[in-house]
Amino acid sequence: MTADDSTGLHHVVVNHERQYSVWPADQAIPAGWSPIGVTSTLDECLAYIDREWTDLRPRSLRSSRSTRPLVNGNG
Repeated sequence: MTADDSTGLHHVVVNHERQYSVWPADQAIPAGWSPIGVTSTLDECLAYIDREWTDLRPRSLRSSRSTRPLVNGNG
């Protein structure tokens, strides 16, 4: 990201693992990422991600760990 990227509008995007990112609104969103309908300033997009993305693990890891039993008290 360049210094100028912080002044324009950005999209909040998500991938198949439910990992979030921001992308400049004036650029094509890369393959594998989808907009979620939030377009705003960089700071507001990052604040949205901070509120919504509370578990930073990929979805596949969250799913597999939640169905596996604990071993020796470790997750």
